Parts: sequence; structure tokens; C-alpha cells
Amino acid sequence: MISMKIIPTHLLGKISILVVVLLLCTRVNAQDTIRLSLADAMKRIEQVYPDIKKYQSKIKSLQAKTEGAKAWMPPTVSVGLSRFPYDPSMLKEEGPMNQAGIMIAVEQMIPNPGKLSAKKDYLQSLTHIQSDNLQWIKNILRHQGKYFFYEIVMNEKKLRVVAENRELLNLLISTSKNKYPYDQSELSTIFKAKAKLEELRNMETMILSSIAESSIGLNTLMNRDVSTVFSVDTTVTFSGPERPLTSIDTLINRRSDLLAMQDEIASMRYNREYMNSFSKPDFGIRLEHMQMFGMPSEYSIMGMVTVPIVPWSAGMYTSDVRSMEYEIEAMTREQESMQLMAKKMLSEKSTMLSFEQTRLQNYENGILPAYKEVFESGLLAYRQNTGNFFVLLDAWEMLLMKKMEYYDVYLKALHLQADYEYEIEQQ
Repeated sequence: MISMKIIPTHLLGKISILVVVLLLCTRVNAQDTIRLSLADAMKRIEQVYPDIKKYQSKIKSLQAKTEGAKAWMPPTVSVGLSRFPYDPSMLKEEGPMNQAGIMIAVEQMIPNPGKLSAKKDYLQSLTHIQSDNLQWIKNILRHQGKYFFYEIVMNEKKLRVVAENRELLNLLISTSKNKYPYDQSELSTIFKAKAKLEELRNMETMILSSIAESSIGLNTLMNRDVSTVFSVDTTVTFSGPERPLTSIDTLINRRSDLLAMQDEIASMRYNREYMNSFSKPDFGIRLEHMQMFGMPSEYSIMGMVTVPIVPWSAGMYTSDVRSMEYEIEAMTREQESMQLMAKKMLSEKSTMLSFEQTRLQNYENGILPAYKEVFESGLLAYRQNTGNFFVLLDAWEMLLMKKMEYYDVYLKALHLQADYEYEIEQQ
């Protein structure tokens, strides 16, 4: 099984503070940093992450092994003395009494062609498993990369909201100070507004910290130095749940993790056939040349065949075949469980995505416009000296909080979209 945990969490905590400082120091030079789109990030992750190269090497390893699947065992060459007498004087005699000589023998076993074909089929099936595992690890990495990317995008939007509200609050404070000598503003409210200004700075620091943490994660997935500074393309949009053109079963069955399990079952069947092929006989040939001392030279040719069906030999492969049949049954049940869980997760993510889209639309069409109207009406009354700065400040704060909540909801919707794309293994 493929591990879902790719990035060590302890790495993020140790160096997030460093990256926060780095982001603060280099923010003014953002125009000199790398601008990264979501497609660029996904492409780089799929090209350079070590796990990708690991599976590519495994595939090449199995392909190399498959190329030699039909190789024969090497021939055996024997050289030795044959029928030498203990009395060396007999070597000088001529005739049948002197049968001593030097023997040279060459033996070659010829494996059964069916056995070689079964072995090659089995090794090729292992390559298919690793190919599916490679595609699934890409899906996992894309999922993590989208999470980090979306977090950076939404936090960048939050930073712009904070900057805009800081400018607005400074203007309101300045206006309130000018009205204070004419008893049109309260000193305590001015101090409260200044306190809110400090809270904005603290909020900005928290947002920068979140950006730094996500930047570390994304840089790690792209196999870069974690302190590499970059900007992101913030034109990310929420597409919402799409009605699939194919059935859920079709979407699920083409997932690489389920295909890998299907290929594992097929590979086990090929392995069973390979083990079963050991019941087929192998062949061999043996050539012998005898350079005689007292007689003419002789040779012999012998053919050989193995008899694997004898009881004391058949147990070697029959027990393995029975074991593999039970393994195939177990893996088939595991595949069915994975399919059920995948359907459940896909249905959950699709349903949650629909509800989250409704929440997002409520913020865009109802909540934010309503709070904006409250603030604008308070601002108009305050400018006409008929409103209270305390009420205006409260309306400003509520609008700010709702904008922040909106981006939190937007981020959750994007995360659910990434989850949905993960479940259907969308590129």
C-alpha cells in the first residue's frame, strides 16, 4: 500500500518562523520572485518529487528483469580423469584392459517453453502494478500541493483585505481626531480604534505565518529549498460540483489505486500459473568426449528430462498454488472493500461540495452586501455628523470579520474541490 503521509510534520514547525521572517523581509521585492501558477506547481511536483523517481526506477528495474525472463541456465563443462588405475604402469598397456582416459563433458538444461512464458507474463504484470502506483502517488502529491496552494492564495487575499482596512481605519481615526475638539467624537472610541489597528497588525502576522507554513509545504513538494520565495497566481476560482458524464462506478474503477489492486490480483494469477508450470518437465542434453590412453577415443550423447509429477517433488509447487488461490480470494474481497469506501468518499465529497457552494453564494449574494450596507450607512451618517463613531467602528469590525469568514469558507470549498478531484483522480 502507498503511504498517504508524504511531508514530515515536524519539519513545518521547526522552520516556519524562519520563513515568516524571510517573507516579511522580501515582501517588498515581490516583483523579483518567481510567479507560480497552480498548473506550474503541479507539473514540477510530478517531475521532481523523490517518490516519483522511486517508482520510475522500480518500473525500469522490472522491465530489465522481464527482458531476461526467457534466459536459460548456463551450460556446465566438466573435465576430469576417467577409470584411471591405481597402478600407473597399466597406462602403457594397449587394449581393453586399459580404459583410462581424460573425459570432457558439456551439459545444458533446456527449460520448458511454457514455464518461461509464464515467468515473463508474471514479471510483466509486476510492471503494471508499479505503473499504477506511480499514477496514484502523483494523485496524492497533487492533492497535497493543491491544499498548500489554495491556502497561500486565500491568505494572500486576506492580506489585501487587512491592508485595505488598515488604510480605512487610519482615515477614520484621523477624521475622528479632527472631530474630537468639537465634541463630535469620543476619546475612548478613538483609543479603541487604535487598539483595532494593532489587532490588524497581529492578524497580518498570523496570516503571514500561515503563508509561510504553506510555502514550506509547497517548496518541499517541489523539491526546492524551503526558504525559496515565490508569489502565486491568485486567479484561482471555485468551479463547484460538476455533474459527472460517467457513472460513479466508472469514475471509481479507473482510479489508479483500484487499478493497482486489480493488477495485483491479475499478477497473483500469473504467479499461480507460473508456479503451476513447474509441473511441466524440463529437458537437457549431455555430450561427453573421452580421450583414451590404451583404446580409440570415445564419445557419448545423453538426453535428460525431469519428472516433476512424482509425489516427493509435486508438493513443492502444489502447496504454493493452493496458497495463491486463497490469496486471490482475499485480495478480491479487499478490492471490493476499497471500491465501497471510494464510492462512499466520492459521494460525501460531492454532497459537501454542493452545500459549501451554497454557503459561498450566501456570503457573496447576501451576507457581505448586507454588512457592507450597514457600514456604508454608518459612514454616511458619521460624515453628516448624525452618526456615532462607536457604532461605525463596530460596523467596520463586523464587515472585516465577515470578509475573513468568507475567505475561510472559500478555502474550505477549494479544499473540498481538491478532495473531490482526488477521489476521481482528476489531473
